Amino acid sequence: MAENWTPDSWRSKPIVQVPAYPDQEALADVERRLASYPPLVFAGEARKLKASLAEVAEGRGFLLQGGDCAESFAEHHADHIRDFFRAFLQMSVALTYGAQQPVVKVGRIAGQFAKPRSSDIEKKGDVELPSYRGDIVNDIAFTPESRIPDPKRQLMAYRQSAATLNLLRAFAQGGFANLEHVHQWMLDFVKDSPQSNRYKELADSITSALSFMRACGVEADSTPQLRSTDFFTSHEALLLGYEEALTRIDSTTGEWYATSGHMLWIGDRTRQADHAHLEFFRGVQNPIGLKCGPSLSPDGLLELIDILNPNNEAGRLTLITRFGYDKVEEHLPALIRAVEREGRKVVWSCDPMHGNTITANGYKTRPFERVLGEVESFFAVHRAEGTHAGGVHVEMTGRNVTECTGGAKEVSPEDLGDRYHTHCDPRLNADQALELAFTIAENLRKEAESRKG
Repeated sequence: MAENWTPDSWRSKPIVQVPAYPDQEALADVERRLASYPPLVFAGEARKLKASLAEVAEGRGFLLQGGDCAESFAEHHADHIRDFFRAFLQMSVALTYGAQQPVVKVGRIAGQFAKPRSSDIEKKGDVELPSYRGDIVNDIAFTPESRIPDPKRQLMAYRQSAATLNLLRAFAQGGFANLEHVHQWMLDFVKDSPQSNRYKELADSITSALSFMRACGVEADSTPQLRSTDFFTSHEALLLGYEEALTRIDSTTGEWYATSGHMLWIGDRTRQADHAHLEFFRGVQNPIGLKCGPSLSPDGLLELIDILNPNNEAGRLTLITRFGYDKVEEHLPALIRAVEREGRKVVWSCDPMHGNTITANGYKTRPFERVLGEVESFFAVHRAEGTHAGGVHVEMTGRNVTECTGGAKEVSPEDLGDRYHTHCDPRLNADQALELAFTIAENLRKEAESRKG
């Protein structure tokens, strides 16, 4: 256990990106109520995820982490969760076959409600109001009443997370994840894609492999690994009072776990070494992520690793790099070399979304070619350094939105207004997400070939 740590020791540290709640007594009451609620996830599940990530850290797996930019209360529908899960499974099948390795599946879901903001104030015309910080804090409507932080929203976030987890567990274990079903969905995508020839070879290979297994008597009905899957949840832990209330001692180990999600991560804006978020994270035993942006130096990264993973435990820490498509080669090699020099065990993952945001036709968007460019550069640098490109972290949805430009089914800047539904940042739609997965699969094959060579 971490020395001199308690679930509330973060309260003695400086903190950023916190809402200004006008009623502190009401906030404390909500946190007391949350502390009495059942855990959303269990310590054993978090340990299982950590063990899987330890394999990724050793080069024997790949992390697929993705989901909504920010979950909303208004769009909490079973169909939306199903469509996301279907797109996510399609991505994982393409990656599993491309890598010939296990894919660790972690969603940005069932807890991804809070958002950091670059400014405390949002301005429209002559009106200034507090920024929208996610449905767990305030409402997206641009009115004075909607933007007042309301602690009771944390109770709604808890309930929605519990309901979402219940449905995801049913999907993962109840037959929806049957490999043959997932592959058929992917074939439908390949058939309709303008770049179908590019993907057909991989899809045909998977079809042949499934046919071979059936011929050998390996059927989904009799093989649990083919009809179900492990799926884990994650979110950025911004509201530390919420996280503290859901932090519990595991009865089997006596260690502290955050039970709001299997994996939590620290954002690029809250990773100060002497601040509250690092203090909280160093004491919980969950696998954790750390966003690494252009301002993070190699020495600064090593300092954070010392705080978060002093025992150098494989699977404990995932470094999620987010530079921008044209800055990867400038920043990533020095970070990799520092980590390798010190022998630190980490998972390297690429967030190709947050460094590639622009404005087009009045909408915040992310050009798909830049997203692909950052992923390609991420893999190229790791191949050059002889290290494992271990994961990808994307904002995506299973819906046919028009929020990111480009892709095989071209979304133009003029199309953005057609189906622009995000509450915060632009997401890849289902087609773009699968297209990205095929690109990653190709890069994983290149990595495997370079190792053989």
